Amino acid sequence: MKQTTEKLCLSELTAQEARTALADNPVIILPLGSHEDQGPHAPMGDYLCADAIARRVALATRARGIGTYVAPVLPYGGADYFGSVIGGIALGQATLRAVLTDIMSCLLRNGLTRIIIFNGHGGNAQAGHDVTLSMRHTHGVVIPSVYLWSIAAGMLPEVMGNRDVAERSAGHGGNPLSSVAMALFPDLVRPDLLPAPATHPQQFMGLPVNGFATARFEGSSIHFPLEIDEIATQGVMQADPRLCSPTAGRELVERLTTLGVNLVSHLMKEEW
Repeated sequence: MKQTTEKLCLSELTAQEARTALADNPVIILPLGSHEDQGPHAPMGDYLCADAIARRVALATRARGIGTYVAPVLPYGGADYFGSVIGGIALGQATLRAVLTDIMSCLLRNGLTRIIIFNGHGGNAQAGHDVTLSMRHTHGVVIPSVYLWSIAAGMLPEVMGNRDVAERSAGHGGNPLSSVAMALFPDLVRPDLLPAPATHPQQFMGLPVNGFATARFEGSSIHFPLEIDEIATQGVMQADPRLCSPTAGRELVERLTTLGVNLVSHLMKEEW
Protein backbone atom coordinates (compact mmCIF):
# COMPACT_ATOMS: atom_id res chain seq x y z
CA MET A 1 0.00 0.00 0.00
CA LYS A 2 1.54 3.31 -1.07
CA GLN A 3 2.58 5.85 1.53
CA THR A 4 3.01 9.07 -0.43
CA THR A 5 3.63 11.35 2.52
CA GLU A 6 5.10 11.26 6.00
CA LYS A 7 2.09 13.12 7.34
CA LEU A 8 0.23 11.03 9.89
CA CYS A 9 -3.14 12.76 10.20
CA LEU A 10 -5.85 13.39 7.64
CA SER A 11 -6.03 16.99 8.83
CA GLU A 12 -2.40 17.56 7.80
CA LEU A 13 -2.84 16.41 4.19
CA THR A 14 -3.37 18.85 1.38
CA ALA A 15 -6.27 17.99 -0.91
CA GLN A 16 -3.92 16.77 -3.62
CA GLU A 17 -1.95 14.68 -1.12
CA ALA A 18 -5.23 13.18 0.06
CA ARG A 19 -6.24 12.19 -3.47
CA THR A 20 -3.00 10.28 -3.83
CA ALA A 21 -2.54 8.91 -0.32
CA LEU A 22 -6.13 7.72 0.15
CA ALA A 23 -6.52 6.10 -3.26
CA ASP A 24 -5.36 2.74 -1.88
CA ASN A 25 -7.97 2.67 0.90
CA PRO A 26 -5.59 2.89 3.89
CA VAL A 27 -6.62 2.21 7.46
CA ILE A 28 -8.33 5.20 9.08
CA ILE A 29 -8.23 5.37 12.88
CA LEU A 30 -11.01 7.49 14.37
CA PRO A 31 -10.20 8.52 17.97
CA LEU A 32 -13.07 9.40 20.29
CA GLY A 33 -12.96 10.85 23.77
CA SER A 34 -14.72 13.28 26.06
CA HIS A 35 -14.36 16.60 27.83
CA GLU A 36 -15.36 15.97 31.44
CA ASP A 37 -14.25 15.86 35.05
CA GLN A 38 -11.27 13.50 35.42
CA GLY A 39 -10.54 14.51 39.00
CA PRO A 40 -8.94 17.73 40.26
CA HIS A 41 -5.51 16.67 39.03
CA ALA A 42 -6.02 15.50 35.42
CA PRO A 43 -6.88 17.44 32.25
CA MET A 44 -10.58 17.36 31.39
CA GLY A 45 -9.90 16.56 27.76
CA ASP A 46 -9.29 12.83 27.94
CA TYR A 47 -9.66 12.80 24.17
CA LEU A 48 -6.04 13.99 24.14
CA CYS A 49 -4.95 10.56 25.35
CA ALA A 50 -7.08 8.64 22.84
CA ASP A 51 -5.69 10.78 20.03
CA ALA A 52 -2.07 10.33 21.19
CA ILE A 53 -2.43 6.54 21.34
CA ALA A 54 -4.09 6.47 17.90
CA ARG A 55 -1.11 8.36 16.46
CA ARG A 56 1.33 5.91 18.03
CA VAL A 57 -0.58 2.99 16.55
CA ALA A 58 -0.68 4.61 13.12
CA LEU A 59 3.06 5.25 13.19
CA ALA A 60 3.82 1.67 14.24
CA THR A 61 1.49 0.12 11.66
CA ARG A 62 3.23 2.14 8.96
CA ALA A 63 6.49 0.56 10.09
CA ARG A 64 4.86 -2.76 9.21
CA GLY A 65 4.05 -1.47 5.74
CA ILE A 66 0.37 -0.81 6.42
CA GLY A 67 -0.87 2.57 5.20
CA THR A 68 -2.58 4.24 8.14
CA TYR A 69 -3.92 7.70 8.92
CA VAL A 70 -5.58 9.24 11.96
CA ALA A 71 -8.86 11.09 11.48
CA PRO A 72 -9.48 14.27 13.50
CA VAL A 73 -10.37 13.30 17.06
CA LEU A 74 -13.95 13.85 18.20
CA PRO A 75 -13.34 15.73 21.47
CA TYR A 76 -16.87 15.65 22.85
CA GLY A 77 -18.23 12.43 24.28
CA GLY A 78 -21.72 11.11 24.62
CA ALA A 79 -23.54 12.53 27.64
CA ASP A 80 -23.90 10.13 30.52
CA TYR A 81 -23.12 11.15 34.11
CA PHE A 82 -21.17 14.38 33.67
CA GLY A 83 -23.74 17.05 32.80
CA SER A 84 -23.14 18.84 36.11
CA VAL A 85 -19.41 19.37 35.56
CA ILE A 86 -18.25 22.98 35.27
CA GLY A 87 -16.57 23.40 31.89
CA GLY A 88 -17.69 20.01 30.63
CA ILE A 89 -19.01 19.68 27.09
CA ALA A 90 -20.97 16.63 25.97
CA LEU A 91 -23.19 15.55 23.10
CA GLY A 92 -26.61 14.02 23.60
CA GLN A 93 -26.68 10.36 22.62
CA ALA A 94 -28.90 11.03 19.60
CA THR A 95 -26.56 13.83 18.52
CA LEU A 96 -23.51 11.59 18.95
CA ARG A 97 -25.09 8.86 16.82
CA ALA A 98 -25.84 11.42 14.13
CA VAL A 99 -22.30 12.83 14.22
CA LEU A 100 -20.69 9.37 14.05
CA THR A 101 -23.02 8.41 11.21
CA ASP A 102 -22.06 11.51 9.24
CA ILE A 103 -18.32 11.05 9.87
CA MET A 104 -18.33 7.43 8.76
CA SER A 105 -20.63 8.12 5.82
CA CYS A 106 -18.17 10.73 4.52
CA LEU A 107 -15.29 8.27 4.74
CA LEU A 108 -17.27 5.47 3.12
CA ARG A 109 -18.47 7.74 0.33
CA ASN A 110 -14.85 8.20 -0.67
CA GLY A 111 -14.09 4.49 -0.63
CA LEU A 112 -12.41 4.47 2.78
CA THR A 113 -13.78 1.26 4.24
CA ARG A 114 -10.98 0.26 6.64
CA ILE A 115 -12.10 2.29 9.67
CA ILE A 116 -11.31 1.46 13.28
CA ILE A 117 -12.50 3.39 16.33
CA PHE A 118 -10.22 4.11 19.28
CA ASN A 119 -12.70 5.05 22.00
CA GLY A 120 -11.72 6.81 25.20
CA HIS A 121 -15.11 7.35 26.83
CA GLY A 122 -17.70 4.92 28.18
CA GLY A 123 -20.55 7.19 27.11
CA ASN A 124 -19.53 6.65 23.47
CA ALA A 125 -19.75 2.88 23.57
CA GLN A 126 -23.46 2.30 22.92
CA ALA A 127 -23.71 4.97 20.23
CA GLY A 128 -20.59 3.56 18.56
CA HIS A 129 -22.11 0.08 18.54
CA ASP A 130 -25.45 1.33 17.20
CA VAL A 131 -23.81 3.24 14.36
CA THR A 132 -21.29 0.57 13.35
CA LEU A 133 -24.02 -2.07 13.36
CA SER A 134 -26.12 0.16 11.12
CA MET A 135 -23.13 0.68 8.83
CA ARG A 136 -22.66 -3.06 8.53
CA HIS A 137 -26.32 -3.57 7.65
CA THR A 138 -26.39 -0.65 5.22
CA HIS A 139 -22.94 -0.75 3.62
CA GLY A 140 -21.62 -4.22 4.45
CA VAL A 141 -18.55 -2.81 6.23
CA VAL A 142 -17.24 -3.98 9.59
CA ILE A 143 -15.90 -1.17 11.80
CA PRO A 144 -14.24 -2.46 15.00
CA SER A 145 -14.06 -0.37 18.16
CA VAL A 146 -11.26 -0.47 20.73
CA TYR A 147 -12.45 0.81 24.12
CA LEU A 148 -9.06 1.87 25.43
CA TRP A 149 -9.74 2.32 29.13
CA SER A 150 -11.74 -0.88 29.54
CA ILE A 151 -8.87 -2.82 27.96
CA ALA A 152 -6.28 -0.93 30.02
CA ALA A 153 -8.16 -1.71 33.21
CA GLY A 154 -7.67 -5.41 32.52
CA MET A 155 -3.92 -4.81 32.12
CA LEU A 156 -3.58 -3.04 35.47
CA PRO A 157 -2.80 -6.00 37.78
CA GLU A 158 0.18 -7.04 35.69
CA VAL A 159 1.32 -3.47 35.05
CA MET A 160 1.05 -2.49 38.72
CA GLY A 161 2.62 -5.78 39.86
CA ASN A 162 0.06 -6.16 42.65
CA ARG A 163 -3.61 -6.94 42.21
CA ASP A 164 -4.63 -5.20 45.43
CA VAL A 165 -2.81 -1.99 44.49
CA ALA A 166 -4.26 -2.18 40.99
CA GLU A 167 -7.80 -2.48 42.35
CA ARG A 168 -7.33 0.38 44.81
CA SER A 169 -5.93 2.63 42.09
CA ALA A 170 -8.68 1.87 39.57
CA GLY A 171 -11.81 3.89 39.03
CA HIS A 172 -12.95 7.21 37.67
CA GLY A 173 -10.34 9.85 38.37
CA GLY A 174 -7.74 7.14 38.95
CA ASN A 175 -6.30 4.35 36.87
CA PRO A 176 -5.94 3.73 34.04
CA LEU A 177 -6.56 7.21 32.67
CA SER A 178 -4.66 9.22 35.29
CA SER A 179 -1.48 7.19 34.79
CA VAL A 180 -1.81 7.47 31.01
CA ALA A 181 -2.26 11.25 31.27
CA MET A 182 0.80 11.46 33.55
CA ALA A 183 2.85 9.62 30.94
CA LEU A 184 1.60 11.42 27.84
CA PHE A 185 0.96 14.94 29.16
CA PRO A 186 3.00 15.47 32.34
CA ASP A 187 2.82 19.26 31.97
CA LEU A 188 -0.99 19.16 32.10
CA VAL A 189 -1.31 17.03 35.24
CA ARG A 190 -1.34 18.61 38.70
CA PRO A 191 0.30 16.18 41.16
CA ASP A 192 -0.20 18.75 43.91
CA LEU A 193 -3.97 18.33 43.53
CA LEU A 194 -4.06 14.53 43.74
CA PRO A 195 -6.88 13.77 46.18
CA ALA A 196 -7.17 11.01 48.73
CA PRO A 197 -10.02 8.57 48.08
CA ALA A 198 -13.33 9.12 49.82
CA THR A 199 -13.44 7.36 53.17
CA HIS A 200 -17.17 6.60 52.89
CA PRO A 201 -19.39 5.96 49.88
CA GLN A 202 -21.59 8.81 48.73
CA GLN A 203 -25.21 8.54 49.79
CA PHE A 204 -28.32 9.10 47.70
CA MET A 205 -31.76 8.98 49.32
CA GLY A 206 -30.10 7.36 52.30
CA LEU A 207 -28.55 4.58 50.19
CA PRO A 208 -24.84 3.98 49.52
CA VAL A 209 -23.89 4.76 45.91
CA ASN A 210 -22.02 1.80 44.38
CA GLY A 211 -21.82 2.70 40.69
CA PHE A 212 -22.20 5.53 38.22
CA ALA A 213 -25.98 5.25 38.32
CA THR A 214 -26.70 2.72 41.05
CA ALA A 215 -27.17 2.61 44.80
CA ARG A 216 -27.35 -0.47 47.00
CA PHE A 217 -30.63 -1.46 48.65
CA GLU A 218 -31.02 -4.69 50.61
CA GLY A 219 -28.04 -6.20 48.83
CA SER A 220 -29.18 -5.24 45.33
CA SER A 221 -28.09 -2.47 42.96
CA ILE A 222 -30.93 -0.13 42.06
CA HIS A 223 -30.59 2.26 39.13
CA PHE A 224 -31.17 5.97 39.70
CA PRO A 225 -30.82 9.01 37.37
CA LEU A 226 -27.59 10.28 38.93
CA GLU A 227 -24.77 12.59 37.89
CA ILE A 228 -21.13 12.78 38.93
CA ASP A 229 -21.51 15.39 41.67
CA GLU A 230 -23.90 13.07 43.49
CA ILE A 231 -21.82 9.91 43.17
CA ALA A 232 -18.19 10.98 43.46
CA THR A 233 -16.00 13.29 45.53
CA GLN A 234 -14.13 15.78 43.33
CA GLY A 235 -14.82 13.61 40.28
CA VAL A 236 -13.02 10.62 41.84
CA MET A 237 -14.96 7.42 42.37
CA GLN A 238 -13.73 4.14 43.84
CA ALA A 239 -10.10 5.05 43.17
CA ASP A 240 -6.97 6.27 44.92
CA PRO A 241 -5.29 8.54 42.34
CA ARG A 242 -2.19 8.77 44.55
CA LEU A 243 -1.30 5.25 43.40
CA CYS A 244 -1.18 6.33 39.74
CA SER A 245 2.18 7.02 38.13
CA PRO A 246 3.80 7.96 34.82
CA THR A 247 5.70 4.66 34.95
CA ALA A 248 2.45 2.70 34.93
CA GLY A 249 1.10 5.05 32.28
CA ARG A 250 4.03 4.46 29.93
CA GLU A 251 3.58 0.70 30.27
CA LEU A 252 -0.14 0.98 29.58
CA VAL A 253 0.47 3.17 26.52
CA GLU A 254 3.02 0.70 25.18
CA ARG A 255 0.69 -2.26 25.69
CA LEU A 256 -2.30 -0.46 24.15
CA THR A 257 -0.17 0.57 21.18
CA THR A 258 1.05 -2.99 20.66
CA LEU A 259 -2.49 -4.32 20.90
CA GLY A 260 -3.73 -1.75 18.39
CA VAL A 261 -0.96 -2.51 15.91
CA ASN A 262 -1.52 -6.25 16.20
CA LEU A 263 -5.26 -5.81 15.73
CA VAL A 264 -4.83 -3.73 12.59
CA SER A 265 -2.32 -6.25 11.24
CA HIS A 266 -4.76 -9.10 11.92
CA LEU A 267 -7.65 -7.30 10.29
CA MET A 268 -5.55 -6.61 7.19
CA LYS A 269 -5.22 -10.37 6.71
CA GLU A 270 -8.99 -10.68 6.40
CA GLU A 271 -11.46 -9.32 3.86
CA TRP A 272 -12.23 -6.02 5.52
